[in-house]
Amino acid sequence: QLELPVPDHYLGLGGGSHTQQTARIMLKFEEVLQQENPDLVLVVGDVNSTIACALVAVKMHYPVAHVEAGLRSGDRRMPEEINRILTDRISDYLFVTEHSGLVHLAREGVPEEKIFFTGNVMIDSLVHYRQKAAKTGILQEHRLEPGEYVLMTMHRPSNVDHPEGLQAIMEIVRRTARHKQVVFPMHPRTRNNLERFELDAAFRQIENLLLTEPLGYLEFLQLMQNAFAVITDSGGIQEETTFLQVPCFTFRESTERPVTVELGTNMLLPDLNPDSVAEAFEALLQGRVKKGSIPPLWDGRAAERIAEILEGEGL
Repeated sequence: QLELPVPDHYLGLGGGSHTQQTARIMLKFEEVLQQENPDLVLVVGDVNSTIACALVAVKMHYPVAHVEAGLRSGDRRMPEEINRILTDRISDYLFVTEHSGLVHLAREGVPEEKIFFTGNVMIDSLVHYRQKAAKTGILQEHRLEPGEYVLMTMHRPSNVDHPEGLQAIMEIVRRTARHKQVVFPMHPRTRNNLERFELDAAFRQIENLLLTEPLGYLEFLQLMQNAFAVITDSGGIQEETTFLQVPCFTFRESTERPVTVELGTNMLLPDLNPDSVAEAFEALLQGRVKKGSIPPLWDGRAAERIAEILEGEGL
């Protein structure tokens, strides 16, 4: 779909706990480094593979570059937060997406010469694929009109791993669907928990709700850029909606991407409270919503800047 090259190495890892995933990645990636002997290991984001590959590289004396460095939510209960902090501490090149990252890294004592403000590679992808996404036909397939639906996705354990959270999500969908159709691509974790707590049938009976299987990047991008609003608990979607200037309601107590709130279209809702959503959505319907702006260097050229910096370092 995205016309990406076939990976030279596929680690073939399955599920398991965070510890199991990290350990398996480290063992497999050590073999890759022994075979390839690279000049640099570049890791992206905050997932388990990020910290696992960075640890292996450092222990084998390879320099490490971290893309999306310096992001902090302040919530160490999130596995991603631990991955971010540890990866930044052992990286040699830290490529930052927003101003808050510069502040956090300076506060944590990272030498200034290691830090580079380059912009957001997630936005590079969005800019590159935006026109292709418009040709997917996903709106026509589901008979959706631009601006006449709300796109919703929920998957974080804190929101979907208990029946109270799922019931709150169902009530939020009901109230939102009174005004706009709700399009809800179902994450496997959310679907499994709905079935586990025997809420699946009730969820599917909600009026004006369109449930879909998980979507490809292009289809989801097309839905997102034509939505009236987005409701989510995702990290990356906060950034993408800010760039697309689509209102976003995020069910998180904090965000590692504060620029999406300070400059962008994102609004944090700290708990799954249907009343809070209804109030915010009513304001949006009446046009009482902040007008966001696109953060600095979110222009589709972040990867170019990173490449230029590394080339300048002789890598």
